[in-house]
Amino acid sequence: MINLLKAEQAAQLAIAILALYYQPIYFAWWLWPFIFLSPDISMLGYMFSCRVGAAMYNWFHHKLVAGLLIITGFLYPNPVVLFIGLLLWAHSSFDRIMGYGLKYNDSFSHTHLGMIGIKK
Repeated sequence: MINLLKAEQAAQLAIAILALYYQPIYFAWWLWPFIFLSPDISMLGYMFSCRVGAAMYNWFHHKLVAGLLIITGFLYPNPVVLFIGLLLWAHSSFDRIMGYGLKYNDSFSHTHLGMIGIKK
């Protein structure tokens, strides 16, 4: 089952990256790693507390937020909003493939996909 779920996320990642390729915002290729990883800046919330960190992380990694931005950017032609939504969707899919899920308030390691770093 885990491989099936990872394949689903990989397909979503591929679709989001393909959509990002065809959207009208262009930037140098060498910026891609920085842009792709930029949603992880939300982890700075953990400097304040687990509750703040989890809220910030989940806001930047929740697919409903990404989906609403994609829909808004598409319906009200706004390439920046569309780009941000696609970026968040792609990044969230990549994180789910790597085993990083949405965070609970008690610790960074406690996610909706299970504990990070604990061998099964």
